[in-house]
Amino acid sequence: GAFIEKDPYAVLDYSLDWHNWMPSGDQISSITVTAQTISGDAAPLVIDSSTNTNFIVTATISGGTAGNIYNVEYKIITNNSLRDSRNFRIKVVERQV
Repeated sequence: GAFIEKDPYAVLDYSLDWHNWMPSGDQISSITVTAQTISGDAAPLVIDSSTNTNFIVTATISGGTAGNIYNVEYKIITNNSLRDSRNFRIKVVERQV
């Protein structure tokens, strides 16, 4: 399947937009962003922080071991107690010029 490439050294923001899904008048009240844990991984992918602004959830992600593919999951809960989850995969690669 598809994935986003990331260098192990990179610290980058990854954003997902819930604007088209959000019912009128509702807002995101809480967010949880997690990265898959791989057994024996010496340098796991790390969720450094996450924020929500106008239906866009952004996570700052660092680390990861070259060659590993990690699943990243964004979960939200709205003010009206609706829930949703989105996933994508990050493949960590040593980028070359």
